[in-house]
Amino acid sequence: MHLTSLPYGVLFVCMGNICRSPTAHGVLAHHLKARGWEEWVLVDSAGTHNYHPRSAPDARTQAHALRRGYDLSSLRARQIKEKDFEDFHLIVPMDWDNLNLTQAICPKKHLSKIRRFADFFKTFQEQSVPDPYYESDQGFEHVLDLVEDGTQGLLDHLGTCINQKQKP
Repeated sequence: MHLTSLPYGVLFVCMGNICRSPTAHGVLAHHLKARGWEEWVLVDSAGTHNYHPRSAPDARTQAHALRRGYDLSSLRARQIKEKDFEDFHLIVPMDWDNLNLTQAICPKKHLSKIRRFADFFKTFQEQSVPDPYYESDQGFEHVLDLVEDGTQGLLDHLGTCINQKQKP
């Protein structure tokens, strides 16, 4: 889908697109809908690797998210593609490795669209969102804590832009 007709597109990026980026995707989409902003902002997620094409988010990711009211069941994994750099206005890698991988494949003219998710944290001091895939339940809960915090910062950023009637 080409986003030129939409005001703003946000793409979250992690490695396999089954844990962190779909969590951020689902949490932001939930909050956009709650604020009535879903017409202003389109959200999606992708992975730097094509490990799980068209797979639903990890079952643990979905279970932990659902306990907090976020339904991720309709999301499907995909790999980031060249067209994403053209289509999306903000591309948000979840950690340093995926930031580097995303920057490495990004056309130079679109590098300014890339910002780490940690840039939007309001209360946490972490520099990235850790991969919970090989962690316990606590790892998935920590990812949700970080994502909820970063989502509030991202919503503040988007809200300022929407209120000023300009693109974020």
